[in-house]
Amino acid sequence: MTSSKSKTTQTMKPETAAKKLGVLLAATPAEFQAGVVSRDELNTLQATPPAWLADLRRNGPHPKQVVAAKLGVSISGLARGGITEPLTTAEIDALKAENPDWLEHERSVQAEARKEALRLKQR
Repeated sequence: MTSSKSKTTQTMKPETAAKKLGVLLAATPAEFQAGVVSRDELNTLQATPPAWLADLRRNGPHPKQVVAAKLGVSISGLARGGITEPLTTAEIDALKAENPDWLEHERSVQAEARKEALRLKQR
């Protein structure tokens, strides 16, 4: 006879869910920040994002990992460039247009790191 275990719902903290969604927790609605998020709820948010999530993803403010990806640099490169706060899409676009020396340098460092990683992977 097989014993049937009741399936437990997998949940996560709002911080974890926000990170998986690629948004800044502080910019999410209060009800999202206050509760726990189940795996099913996370999948639903990813598949059919509500207006607040779509707006955050489009306009920000964005967490540092998203800012780094949009600028083509590492998170450490952001810190070296003096970027420590979340940025909006408009601020990221302005930085790209301005293309300061530190950004150009960090992009070349990131490109070299990617090239080296690819070289090592092909060994």
